[in-house]
Amino acid sequence: MFLEIHPQNPEPRKIAQVVECLRGGGTIIYPTDTVYGLGCDISSSSALEQICRIKGVQAKKANFSFICNDLSHIAEYTRPFGSPVYKLMKKCLPGAFTFILNASNKVPKMLNANKKTVGIRVPDNAIALALARELGNPLISTSLKIDDEINEYPTDPYEIHEIYERLVDMVIGGDIGGIVPSTIIDCTGELPELIRQGAGELPYAL
Repeated sequence: MFLEIHPQNPEPRKIAQVVECLRGGGTIIYPTDTVYGLGCDISSSSALEQICRIKGVQAKKANFSFICNDLSHIAEYTRPFGSPVYKLMKKCLPGAFTFILNASNKVPKMLNANKKTVGIRVPDNAIALALARELGNPLISTSLKIDDEINEYPTDPYEIHEIYERLVDMVIGGDIGGIVPSTIIDCTGELPELIRQGAGELPYAL
């Protein structure tokens, strides 16, 4: 199913329709502030298994992110972190950043069996934030990639739907997607460490 949602002012009725799909164990493709994402409800193991099949990866070895609505969401799924990390996240979020943090015991077991960390995102995208807010808990998400020599990240939601309509339950059309992924910052050590420079611009050098 293809569902177009206003990128700046997401229609509540349509957001509720997507959330109903997620709560029913559905998988979606949706816009973020960077590239289009492939996601599901954090509590649905069957949906996560479907995403792993689409990506051709094992859940325990995959690099998934949690799409959160705000910093209070983050605290539930991570272990306590220090003031420097909190201040950095406060400056950067919402934004095009993925923060690697130590995982709490609320992280689903199929993800956390061998991994002690989790990637957290609060994207600067009205649709993604509305979905996480209405759902009431994070989405598990991964970047949508295709086998293309020019652009590995598809940008046109209509073309995305043509490719994935038989693999996911819903493709959400918003703005044209980006081709640069998020900036990754590892916050599991004593000081935050830049792992990958992506779309996010840091407020100061690490």
